[in-house]
Amino acid sequence: MSPHPTLEDVEAAARRIAGVVRSTPLAASPVLSGQLGVPVRLKAECLQETGSFKVRGAANALLSRDPEAVAGGVVAVSSGNHGRAVAYVAKLLGIPATVCVSSRVPSNKVEAIEGLGATVVIAGPDQDDADAAARRLVSEEGLTFIHPFDDPDVIAGQGTIGLEVLDAFPECGEIAVPLSGGGLISGIAIAAKGRATGIRVIGVSQDRGPAMHLSLAAGRLVDVVEEDTLADALAGGLGPANRHTFDLCRELVDQTVLVSEPEIAAAMAFMHAEHGWRVEGGGAVGVAALLAGRVVPEGATAVVVSGGNVGDAAFRRALDAAGRPDQ
Repeated sequence: MSPHPTLEDVEAAARRIAGVVRSTPLAASPVLSGQLGVPVRLKAECLQETGSFKVRGAANALLSRDPEAVAGGVVAVSSGNHGRAVAYVAKLLGIPATVCVSSRVPSNKVEAIEGLGATVVIAGPDQDDADAAARRLVSEEGLTFIHPFDDPDVIAGQGTIGLEVLDAFPECGEIAVPLSGGGLISGIAIAAKGRATGIRVIGVSQDRGPAMHLSLAAGRLVDVVEEDTLADALAGGLGPANRHTFDLCRELVDQTVLVSEPEIAAAMAFMHAEHGWRVEGGGAVGVAALLAGRVVPEGATAVVVSGGNVGDAAFRRALDAAGRPDQ
């Protein structure tokens, strides 16, 4: 098993991907700060290239691979955002890309991947089906697999968010991070705890099929049944052969909490009303946790708003559910 990534790996990733990704804004949230009595800032990965943080890990992974090894093509399994990121970076590098998705992935995300020139394979009703399809392509066609979260280069790439947060907000004492497979929060925790003693890292998941949350509580990998959720980007399991993120989350994540569908919808509506950002459900869970009191910060807090790739119909449904249909 390859070693877990380190702070030095994250710092190297920041240098490697600087020409591909944006250093996104860390915006103050006056309303949240006033409600909670502590400074709150929002890391706007919803404004990132491809609309989510995933381009950081995809860029670091593809730029770290042997060019000859990836020249024949890469394949990814994705709930949407990772696939779009891989397709985007692969197009920049002139590499053919295939993305395997489940039938639950929203059509706007599938269309965005196809629009970048990648081939999309819709494999079945859940992420395990998509993963199996991707691995068949590795075996049968020799494609290079780019894992959505359990890959040291991907984790290091996502960790560059942590570096940016602490550079802009050195007094930060807590970071709330959307939690799914654990690549994002693992990378951020490596960076944050490598740079700042005592900082707390809190994972936030949807309460429908929260694989990492349940696995951490059980002390072992737990299979989950996927359910439809506003936080579709956070859906899916950890896989049977998790090599990095489960161990890293056990070691580095201080707390995990769950938020409900109404709480996610309320956070999406809040972000649109107060900040003018169109945020997908998976990107809004950290804000949802603060608004709902699931996380009560004791000091300066950053919240990662991880993505904004939400279709028109889903966004309207969320606003309607939150009682703000006029937005």
